[in-house]
Amino acid sequence: MPPVDLTEQAQQVRDLAHGFEALRARVRGVSYTPGTDALRQIGPLLLTTQDLTATLLVRLGALANSPYTSIPGSHASLECLSSLVLASTLAGNDLANALHANPLEGAPFPGYRADNASDRLARHAEAIPHMTGHLTDAAHQLDLSATGCHYVATGIIRDLADAQANQVKSAHQTAASALSPAQYDALKALSAGQGRLYESPRRGLGVTRVVTHDGTRVSIATFRALVKRRLVTVDTSTSLFHGQKITVTGDGQRAQAQHRPAAAPAALAAPVPAASRAQKARS
Repeated sequence: MPPVDLTEQAQQVRDLAHGFEALRARVRGVSYTPGTDALRQIGPLLLTTQDLTATLLVRLGALANSPYTSIPGSHASLECLSSLVLASTLAGNDLANALHANPLEGAPFPGYRADNASDRLARHAEAIPHMTGHLTDAAHQLDLSATGCHYVATGIIRDLADAQANQVKSAHQTAASALSPAQYDALKALSAGQGRLYESPRRGLGVTRVVTHDGTRVSIATFRALVKRRLVTVDTSTSLFHGQKITVTGDGQRAQAQHRPAAAPAALAAPVPAASRAQKARS
């Protein structure tokens, strides 16, 4: 089975919205005379509603069985589509009720009095308000169906854009979380828990340095990068001249555990001495 194109699915749902809008306009503008003419005018509207409902159900099934369900926000779209199946079905039911209220003409059983013109006019006058009410309700349900389809189509596109943006953001965060060799060495040395930050006067200027338990050299630039990324913290309750304790945070421990050293370049072949080359040439 080919993969589902969610952008195409969104466009198909939007096409459905246009279909419901066009049908709503037809229902609102329908002109009829009770009887055979009403059946001829309203019957096709009912058939079109049923076709749109069937298509809507297909769209719901396609999305419910697609990767869209794993995207945040998809649940609301699927719930909305499910409710639209009901709304469009109710529109069809209203149109069917309009047809049911429509008085049709036909000959009675033998022995019964046939309708005259005044009887038919009275029956038509009684039916028209009922038919008009059902047609108004149908137009309202079709309006809800069109609005809901537009909402779902927009929601699918928005959810896809958000998911793609989150993927890019996650990739950037992953890249940003990678440690440089100097940062990894610094974290490894500071993880022993004896690292301290000192400031000592030199030629009238304060010089800040990091001291580790094993003497690993940690530059101030590297240390500041670790602090900025919240991989280490400093106990500022003590003086820099007495030394402030450096602690590796939980994020720092995780970054250290997940660190993957860069692959070492392939070793270059050792040059062959000239004497060896000459000897190989003679042999």
